[in-house]
Parts: sequence; structure tokens; C-alpha cells
Amino acid sequence: MNLHKQDSTLQLETDVLVIGGGPAGTWAALTAAAKGSKVVLADKGYCGSSGATAPSGTGVWYVEPEVKQRQEAKLSRYFMGGRLAENDWMDRVLDQTYENMNRLAGWGYSFPIDPEGNVFRQGLQGPEYMRLMRKLVKRAGVKILDHSPALELLADEHGVGGAAGVSTQGGDPWRVTAGAVVIATGGCAFLSKALGCNVLTGDGYLMAAEAGAEMSGMEFSNAYAISPTFSSVTKTAYYRYASFYYEDGSVVEGAGSTKGRSVIAKKLLENRQVYARLDQAPADLQPLLRVGQTNFFLPFDRMGINPFTDMFPVTLRLEGTVRGTGGIHIVDDTCATKVPGLYAAGDAATRELICGGFTGGGSHNAAWAMSSGSFAGEGAAAYAKSLGQHAARREVHGLSSAPIVSSRTYGSTLQKPPIAAEEYIRAVQEEVMPYDRNLFRSDEGLRDSLYRLDRVWKSIRHEPIHLDYQAVKRREAAAMTVTARWMYRSAQARTETRGMHKRIDYPDVDETQRYRLITSGLDDISVRAQRVSEEAVSL
Repeated sequence: MNLHKQDSTLQLETDVLVIGGGPAGTWAALTAAAKGSKVVLADKGYCGSSGATAPSGTGVWYVEPEVKQRQEAKLSRYFMGGRLAENDWMDRVLDQTYENMNRLAGWGYSFPIDPEGNVFRQGLQGPEYMRLMRKLVKRAGVKILDHSPALELLADEHGVGGAAGVSTQGGDPWRVTAGAVVIATGGCAFLSKALGCNVLTGDGYLMAAEAGAEMSGMEFSNAYAISPTFSSVTKTAYYRYASFYYEDGSVVEGAGSTKGRSVIAKKLLENRQVYARLDQAPADLQPLLRVGQTNFFLPFDRMGINPFTDMFPVTLRLEGTVRGTGGIHIVDDTCATKVPGLYAAGDAATRELICGGFTGGGSHNAAWAMSSGSFAGEGAAAYAKSLGQHAARREVHGLSSAPIVSSRTYGSTLQKPPIAAEEYIRAVQEEVMPYDRNLFRSDEGLRDSLYRLDRVWKSIRHEPIHLDYQAVKRREAAAMTVTARWMYRSAQARTETRGMHKRIDYPDVDETQRYRLITSGLDDISVRAQRVSEEAVSL
């Protein structure tokens, strides 16, 4: 790996660059390094502690390689997801997840053991998991750039060849040229303050699209999680033990964590506060719930609330594509995009291949992160090797859709002061956070929102970006804007209700629309259908 500085810019040459330091990114880095590649990993936060997995416990789609168990596992979300998953992909991910979880045990991760001596490998504690992954990545010789968000990909006429960004600690720019790049930046939660999600703003989507990549399943992007009004913790699985009430103690009929979130949303839209109480949790299970998700209980403990006996107010917090299934479209088993040299993994990539139009926290997402990370890391390493030893020395240029300029030239490029990034962000949030726009969709509502979002994009699209810490906010604002536009263009095109996508003007499933929607473009967005040709799992 070559390292040098030109002016204040850190410049590196490597075989594989991984952008993102969560589970998908660290598995990609480990796998590429194991294949003999020199690897740089650039994380927007601190690799090992940032992102949705690091602060929480998570279930994992880990299933023993037994025919009946695997078949039941594949069926578990198949129909709920609108029959858009693929059998081969589910098998590949189940196999890779099984292998990776067992590797974690060999590397020292301490899985719990029940009184009968059985090891429980259907879950991971985020802090311990990601602390171990950082340790393993460093041990593998990977160069980690912490607090170093990428601002744009670099490319030449042959494909993607690196990325450039800025350090949010020192403010210095960085530039990494590489034979291949893996985007593992997570999804987009639109700065909704969901726990661990405020670094997940769709940055990788924007960079990939600027290189020519497509998106898939962006209509499956309206995931809302139950959360106390006073907390950012969105662990909806625990609300399976909850009953829901009005302030006077009367029951909210039909409300629930699985199929009753729409009921909660409707009551909140009516300005009727909904309360929860975990009164369906058996007494002997309650201590185990505390051990399984300690951070779930911290806000209650601080406020002197016993969630098993006391009612507490709840809301629905947007998790967008982080708990949705949309993301960058991948074109083969290596998690390659249509752009040579560019790969996608984890929540940055579509999860439709294993769960169609519905997923949730952990489980399939956690399995997909470690599996797709492994696939992408191996694919990127092989691609970089195929280019030869000088792959990282190509003459590449930045692909940002808005010009990124240095402080020396910034002032002369502007005719008027730019609109603050925060204003753009608020404008996007006003279109994607309300339940009556995003959760309950209609053609009229989608058209109204797209009219305003298109105007935001046209404005932000042409404003130069000053290369300092504010550049990160401006790129986040642009990423959230274009992500929202892809979501709603896809939602317009799917004139039915399928998976988590709900159209109040088309409330039923239309079997003629059993296809994926592939979305592309920045200024002009197009949507095309990619049909699912056969039933993925036998009944």
C-alpha cells in the first residue's frame, strides 16, 4: 500500500477500498484481505462503534443445514415479502451465514449456552460483535480511516477506481485510488434519530448512482419502528409482548408490533396518543429480555418507568431503507453492480433477493450484511487482481453530481450564498416522515411530494460544495433528497400493495406486478420492471 501527502490531502493506493465500517464493510474487508488484497476501509464514524448494529443486540438468520429447517426459514418471510425472493440467493446466504457465525465462534465471540449445553447462535450483541470485527480487520492488515466519510467515487473510462473524502476530525481531505470499491455505507433513515442510524443517510446510494449504478426495491422503504417518545431505541421485536392503550387505559384494538403498526399510525395521525406496556411478557422471561437488549431498558430506568407494569407513550420512528429492503441493484453472485469495479453489500444493497418486499431489524438484514460483505469482498479482490499490479495508478476523476471545490476557489464560484444543508434536510424530512405520505401512500400524495422533492434536488444539484466539514452535510442532504425521489418514483410505479409498500388507492396485491422495480437516474429518474420468473420456494 502506497501512502503519501500532497498539500494536505492524504493519498493512498490499494487493491480494494471498502466504504463503510459496519458488519458488511468489515466482512468485505476481511474477505478481500484473506484473498491477498491490500485493503483500505474508510468509515464515516469509528469502525466498530458506528451504525445500526454496533449499539444493539440483533437476531441473525442462522439456520442449521437441515432440509426441513431451511425450508421453513425460507418460507418465513417469502409470502410476507410479496414472493419476490429467490431460492438460490436464500440458500447462498443461509450457507454463508452459517459458516460466518461458526467462524465468529472460532475467533473468540462468546455465544450464550443454555442449561442443556446448547449454544445459541441466532443472535449477536452488537458492541461485542463489532469490537471483535474491528480487531480482526486490523489484525488482517487493513488500513482503517476512521471519521473519514467518502464524498465521491473516482473513475476512468474503464470503471470505478477509488474514492475521495474528508476527515471530520482534522478536516483534511483524503483520496484513495483502488482496483475495486465496495459500497457498504448502510441505508437511509433520514436523520430520524433512530438509534445508530444518524450516520445512515444514503451516501452510498448517491455515489453509486453518480457512477451509473441502479437501485432496486426502493418502494420498500417505508419502515417505521415503534419507539418510546422519549427514546431513540427502536427495538420493535420487544413490542410483541406489549398491549397498546389510550391514556385512559382502554385498549387500542388491532394495534401491535407485527401487523398493527398501521393502527398505531392512524391513531397518532388523529392526534390520539398511544401508550404501550409490556404486560404480555411472562415473569420468568423478563430478566432474559433485559440481558438480551440492555439498552432497550436504559431510558426506562433513567425515568423510573417499569415497562412491564407502567404505560409509556410511543411513537413510530422512520427507519427508511435501513429496515426496508431497497438499495443498490446487484447483477451477479459477487454483489457486483452494473458498473465495472463497483460492488455493494449490506443495507446499501437491495435485500429483495432474500426477503422480497418485507424485512425488519436484524435477522435477514444481519445475515445479508455478513454474507453479502463476504461475497463482495471476494468479488472485489478478484476483480482488482484481474486488472494487474498497476490498477490503483489509473488516472481517475471525481464523479460528484455537484462540483466539489477547494476553499481557495469556493467564493468565486458562487453568485449567491448557498442554502444551508439543514434547510434541505428539513424539506426532505417533511416529505418522508409523515405517515400519511410515506406509510399510507397515494398517487396524489406521491405526486405532491415529488414536485417539492424535485425542486429541492434541482437547487442542491448545482450548488458547489466547499471542501470542509460542511461538505459532509451537503452531501448527506443531496443523498437524502435523491433517495426520497427514487422511493416515491418507484412507489408511483407499483400500483398495488405488496410487502411493506402500501397504496391506499390500490389496497390489493396485483399478481401481474410480481416483479422488481429497477430505478435509475439522478435528474431524470426512470423505472423499469424486472420480472421474477418462477416460484422461489416449493409449498
